[in-house]
Amino acid sequence: MATCEENEALSSVLNQVPPLLTDLYQFTMAYAYWRAGRHNEPAVFELFFRDNPFGGGFSLFAGLSDCLLFLQNFTFSDDDVEYLRSVLPAGTDDAFFSYLRELDCSSVSVSAVPEGSVVFARVPLLEVSGPLAVVQLLETSLLCLVNYASLVCSNAARFRLAAGPTRRLMEMGLRRAQGPNGGLTASRYTYIGGFDLTSNALAGRLFGIPVAGTMAHSYVTSFSSLEEVWPQTLAPCGGGGDPIDFICLVKGWLGRVCQLLGSKTNLVREGELAAFLSYAIAYPQNFLPVIDSYSVSCSGLPCFCAVALALCELQYRPLGVRLDSGDLCRQSLEDNEIDVVGVGTHLVTCTRQPSLGCVYKLIEVRGRPRMKISEDPEKSTLPGRKSVYRLLDTDGHPQMDLICLSEEPAPKAGVPLNYFPLGLNKAVQTVTPVQVALSERLHTLVSDITKGNSKGSNFLLSN
Repeated sequence: MATCEENEALSSVLNQVPPLLTDLYQFTMAYAYWRAGRHNEPAVFELFFRDNPFGGGFSLFAGLSDCLLFLQNFTFSDDDVEYLRSVLPAGTDDAFFSYLRELDCSSVSVSAVPEGSVVFARVPLLEVSGPLAVVQLLETSLLCLVNYASLVCSNAARFRLAAGPTRRLMEMGLRRAQGPNGGLTASRYTYIGGFDLTSNALAGRLFGIPVAGTMAHSYVTSFSSLEEVWPQTLAPCGGGGDPIDFICLVKGWLGRVCQLLGSKTNLVREGELAAFLSYAIAYPQNFLPVIDSYSVSCSGLPCFCAVALALCELQYRPLGVRLDSGDLCRQSLEDNEIDVVGVGTHLVTCTRQPSLGCVYKLIEVRGRPRMKISEDPEKSTLPGRKSVYRLLDTDGHPQMDLICLSEEPAPKAGVPLNYFPLGLNKAVQTVTPVQVALSERLHTLVSDITKGNSKGSNFLLSN
């Protein structure tokens, strides 16, 4: 039985992606299929991207669980159908709208690469099979669910690789995201991509992601005098003693800190000190202020040190400082080593590449392969249903992904095989696999809506 949090998460996704969240031409094509009596012909589409993002060598596949939820709940309401009746061309047969009202994905099956997997350009991520009109209607929605989720998840993985395995990463891009839905999607899939924390409280509630936050510059600049600090006392940690005049305690430490740092007490901002005092009294166990509202060296750092030392005297443990501007590398090395990095705009907006460019292409109708042949060779497609195998080298690392027609035999370790490199315009090459991942294809059946069977549609997140 689903928990309240899981139900909220499900509802959040479903509200974001109703069946009408698609392009109008999907309905005009569906009508033309229906009018010609072709709407129930068995068809297969595949979803893939043409180039690895950010000039890198891989992507992470994300959005699968959302796709399965969308398929499981795909149905048009009476209001949906009436709206479509008002916007489709005049002369659309009324019986088509009755057909839409009864439509669902009970005859649709999905094979996919496991969510969170490392994937490469032109390798099919999803294979969607079912009645021609239905699987055509799914195109835009599935692309919407996979494109950004995979892109931002891959971007997060790049930051994780750059930061290394131990430094914690915090996603804090909600205010710069492309709308509320984009913000939630970013928080969710950057966590899958390797981030540890988010500032997004709703994402924490819906998806179980650890949340964190300190204070903004507005909090610091709202104070101007120590007279604004209230209460002015703080009891020792554990309650073992009477409350202490915390302002006097901090002032005593401030003089010693300024002498030690060689800074001048007259350059310390009284309002900044008041802000730190007030926050420390409110959260003595979680003191982590932003110290660059004015001058880090002249005010922010001395104020932090004075308050932190006073907290230590009362047996509390301050957590650290936040730097938000200036020369972060220099300042962090002067003060201490960075152990948490917060990333916002460049993470959630994927500044270097705003779109992954996934496409959804027809590969089979009535059991016969279909191919798009374009004047731009990059946009030509590979016909037929496929199996994908990951070949490993002697160290167990991925060497290449091999795409075969589904009826072709699986590759075997130690047996040479010939292949054509995709997109490289090279002649046939030969490789001898040392291992084949799991001795099976990467694609597995993850959803058979007809039987009500679906794997991977829960909201358990793991990084």
